[in-house]
Amino acid sequence: MRRLARSKSLILILSVIALIALVAAGQNLRLFERAWFNLNTLWQPENGQSIALDQYQVAVEARVIVGLEDDVSALTFDPVRKSLFTVTNKNSELIELSLDGQIIRRIALIGFGDPEAVEFISADTYVITDEREQRLIKIHLENGTTFLDAADAEQMTLGVHMSGNKGFEGLAYDSVGKRLFVAKERDPMLIYEVQGFPHYNPEKSYAVHVVNNPKRDAGMFVTDLSSLQYDERSGHLLALSDESRLILELDVDGRPLSTLSLSKGRQGLQKTVPQAEGIAMDDDGTMYLVSEPNLFYVFKKPAQP
Repeated sequence: MRRLARSKSLILILSVIALIALVAAGQNLRLFERAWFNLNTLWQPENGQSIALDQYQVAVEARVIVGLEDDVSALTFDPVRKSLFTVTNKNSELIELSLDGQIIRRIALIGFGDPEAVEFISADTYVITDEREQRLIKIHLENGTTFLDAADAEQMTLGVHMSGNKGFEGLAYDSVGKRLFVAKERDPMLIYEVQGFPHYNPEKSYAVHVVNNPKRDAGMFVTDLSSLQYDERSGHLLALSDESRLILELDVDGRPLSTLSLSKGRQGLQKTVPQAEGIAMDDDGTMYLVSEPNLFYVFKKPAQP
């Protein structure tokens, strides 16, 4: 009897330990918050202001970017050139892509350190991040440009929450509010809003203002940030998480509105997106995504009847 009682006690103790471990893992991965959001959306009426990411379906899946073997990182849409730009961080390059994922041209990046994100600002003007040194580097790109040297560019360093290689992973730009959103990957996971960089009006004094929104950041039920996209039409911000395999839509107050899953079987995907690194959205609302090392995706919302 004693032996049986001891066995039951041991099983109970192990069960409690396993339960605690599961709860801790779920909390760390933000699974409970994500499940609660999904449950709430079932009962809430559809928000007319939402981009409705859950309605998007994959149109191009895991197309290899031919001629590119280095790890792609980030993505931005250029509404003037009607093309996409990404960066590679091993052999540092800025790469222009067509909307079907074909390489148009490659521009060598000199002195950019560890480029992780690129964002369109205005015609021929972009910002590139150096993740490790937390630099924001403004570049000017012409049709004949073959290389860019960071030493010749306007740049600034934020130097906040420095923690090894978990620096600036994503950029998004609000051209109306002149705000540059900068995503810090994790440890801690934050989104900064930078006003005054890049300096767009030489007649005004150079002043940079940096703020963040702790309530918004705490409410994002993802474990890291890989890329950002600002939607000018709605004023909403899209946040991509590689670890959580999710794109999250945030309204103007930073509240989650909708999600797009990057897991197998969701949004029409045949396989899980292996390592999502960048998202961009064009003027028609079509969404583009790149995944390391060189995969290209397109997501579209079905036409409304």
